[in-house]
Amino acid sequence: MRKLVLVAHNLRSTHNVGSLLRTADGFAAEVWLSGYTPFPLMPDDPRLPHLAAKIDKRIAKTALGAEKSVTWKHFPEITDAIDELKRQGFSVVALEQASGATKLPDFRPPDKSAIIVGREVEGIEVEVLAFCDSIVEIPMLGSKESFNVSVAAAIALYASRFAS
Repeated sequence: MRKLVLVAHNLRSTHNVGSLLRTADGFAAEVWLSGYTPFPLMPDDPRLPHLAAKIDKRIAKTALGAEKSVTWKHFPEITDAIDELKRQGFSVVALEQASGATKLPDFRPPDKSAIIVGREVEGIEVEVLAFCDSIVEIPMLGSKESFNVSVAAAIALYASRFAS
């Protein structure tokens, strides 16, 4: 079975993080949270206890327990996460609308794929895209330019999990 990691970088919404964890559970993927993305409580949590508890409760509202069943990690720096993924043999794929991006239906994910999703409005920073092995985008057919980050991640995880 293909090994998948979903990397959520610089997201602000605890509800999106919870949704990503729940979605990752459904597709047997790990979740790596980086930058200022909120994260659930963890041992030796560096945050103030009352803030960490408040964030954890908000994530749990949409994760519905996936914050406890999904393997997840937090990296303050995205470059550290990418370096670790590459050391483990993962191909790092940015899910982003960009010039030259491969359309998701045409993408053939390798056996070890890490999919990075980025900020809800601005997307993944150009500096981060430079570290990625490929950029993939979801074709849009309607009048809107993009999907919600958790919906886009679900589409990409589904396509990656069940690609032949």
